Amino acid sequence: MRCLKLFIVVATLLLGACNAQQRVLYLQDVESGSEITLPENYQIRIKPLDQLTIVVNSKDPMLALPFNSSSSYGSITTNGNMGNATENSLQVFTVDNKGYITMPIIGEIKCGGLTRMELATLIENKIKESKYISDPLVNVRFANLSVSIIGEVSKPGRYDIKRDKITILEALALAGDMTIFGSREDVAVIREIDGKNVVTKLDLRSGEMFNSPCYYLEQNDVVVVSPNKYKAATAEINQNRSFWISLASTGISLATLLITIIRASK
Repeated sequence: MRCLKLFIVVATLLLGACNAQQRVLYLQDVESGSEITLPENYQIRIKPLDQLTIVVNSKDPMLALPFNSSSSYGSITTNGNMGNATENSLQVFTVDNKGYITMPIIGEIKCGGLTRMELATLIENKIKESKYISDPLVNVRFANLSVSIIGEVSKPGRYDIKRDKITILEALALAGDMTIFGSREDVAVIREIDGKNVVTKLDLRSGEMFNSPCYYLEQNDVVVVSPNKYKAATAEINQNRSFWISLASTGISLATLLITIIRASK
């Protein structure tokens, strides 16, 4: 009989441990060696109100000067290469609400929906077509790439992104990963699309997340990690415990006051 009771206790503990593990594991339905097909050459596309740095170069640096503000250059060496220009010295172009920027000399350019490389090629072609420079080399970068991560993560906050491609798993790593109370099956990504906030849910326990349009994050995405039911239950227990402790403390204080009054009246 004792062996049966011991077996039941051990089995219960093991089942509880397995359930707890399933709550915190990623990619539970993906086997080792599985091949995941992801979009090739994924790049973030330019949106209204994005900020871009654009630098035009040429073998003859003097030809490129009119396309750049005077502060765009740190120093220009004799072979035409850029010197050590700091990021703060680069001219920043803000994409307007219609997806356009206005550059010196060549004027207005439609860039909304393009990648950095596509915009760089477009500017190079415009410069060549206008016969300003025969060998332009254009470098386009985002000046304001960032994502926000809030909820049940170790370090919630806004994080600057140094490259165009970041996955939701990499973003969570920046925030120190989820806490044990984070709901892996209910992660939301809020993304602005055509002026509207669109919410996409991901289940990070499943390989299906690789097929989500939000597996790769974009500029200004907000990742929200919801608490699981165990966090909610713990919060409720703590709240109830605080209430009863407070109530008991008040009762003790009243009883002490009453006893003091009775003794004083004798």
